[in-house]
Amino acid sequence: MFEFAYPYFFLLLIPIFLWAGVSLKKRPPAVTYSAASRLGRIAGKNAEIRARIPLLVRTLALVLLVAAVARPQTVDASREIKTPGVDIILCLDASESMAQPDFAIDGQRVNRLTAVKKVVHDFVKRRDTDRIGLVVFGDYAFTQAPLTLDKGLLLNLIENLRIGMAGRKTAIGDALGVAGKRIKDIPAMSKVVILLSDGENTAGDMTPQGAAEALAALGIKIYTIGMGTEQAGSKELAQIAVIGQGKYYHASNTEQLDSIYKEIDKAEKTEAKVKEFFHYKEHYRWFLLAALALVLLEATGLLGRAVP
Repeated sequence: MFEFAYPYFFLLLIPIFLWAGVSLKKRPPAVTYSAASRLGRIAGKNAEIRARIPLLVRTLALVLLVAAVARPQTVDASREIKTPGVDIILCLDASESMAQPDFAIDGQRVNRLTAVKKVVHDFVKRRDTDRIGLVVFGDYAFTQAPLTLDKGLLLNLIENLRIGMAGRKTAIGDALGVAGKRIKDIPAMSKVVILLSDGENTAGDMTPQGAAEALAALGIKIYTIGMGTEQAGSKELAQIAVIGQGKYYHASNTEQLDSIYKEIDKAEKTEAKVKEFFHYKEHYRWFLLAALALVLLEATGLLGRAVP
């Protein structure tokens, strides 16, 4: 970012421009000569303009000097997070059943995954000092994004989630297993998995209960969120949350879903110590050198006599 450290010095331009304006209105010096027409031909048509060039150069030199005093610089700001935040893995169901259009955004009917993407997008933006990863599951589970502080990348990946991208069924156990592998070996103050699904486990190699027990043994807390009808997978999701020492939630509309993520957001807050560093690169030398070059050019007399 380019800026001037002392912009108030530009107030000095007011008297400089007033002086230049008054000087330009003055008539150039003249002499009485009996054959003025002949002298005019010798001087040429642009003689008056050329006579004012030194004044314009002198004015430009003063402007450059003022700019140099105002201290032009580029600023590079960086942040250092001294205290690590919470490591969070978002496990999102992208199975065929998430295509049910029983949620709404701003009064418009949308499918479940679209509502999830909107709410999770807002959740991620609130967690600016936490590492967040993304696991997507259907017939199988895979890591869409490892733990990262790059929220721009993560939000773009969330926006590109599609129904069926991991298959038609629901592998909840495998999703927990993949999340555990991604988070278990990375040091953090707190490790959390938030799993969202609209049904019970119907695919995969790992049982949800067995995967939850493995994560709990690693000190990873598990929150579970059920979508759609209250009965769909609620017992299984509630058991996972109990094993993972977290909490089970149910959402039947977008507003409930949003309030759930906000409640988890508040429950898993840590105060990170953030330091900001500003690196300055000075550019006044270039303005100063340009001004001096103009002064020397005028001093050599190459520009002719200046207007007094």
